[in-house]
Amino acid sequence: MIVVAIIGILAAIAIPNFLRYQAQSRQAEARTNLGGIFVAETSFFGERGRYSDFQEIGFALAGSANRYTYRAQRTAQVGTNVTSGAVQIIAAGIGLAAVEGTLRADSTAMGFTATAAANLDQDPTLDQWHVNDLKLNLAAPDSNDITG
Repeated sequence: MIVVAIIGILAAIAIPNFLRYQAQSRQAEARTNLGGIFVAETSFFGERGRYSDFQEIGFALAGSANRYTYRAQRTAQVGTNVTSGAVQIIAAGIGLAAVEGTLRADSTAMGFTATAAANLDQDPTLDQWHVNDLKLNLAAPDSNDITG
């Protein structure tokens, strides 16, 4: 009986910690892929003198098990922002994440912002990340879905 009580106490401590660490490892997906977008955009800018969308810069996710939805704004021509309807989305392969109302994805000839959003633990809060042409804000999420 004592052994069962000890196992119950250990499980009560270990399971929430395991779930939190698992969610934090899933956040690494967003940081890694946004870092890849940054590298691809920077390389494209070095060659062409402007930023562009996922397709033109040659960015694609490896596999279909991504948990985040990624967005980037298409650039119509050098020096202009594109208005609504021009957002390129790579949808999450696992789970659903509505990206409306999240940080806007921008792209001009001189800058870009790409975003990632996911709901890692099925609560109302989305886990949101973004990267821009200055590679800012990859250390902490815009909105953190992980609690605890």
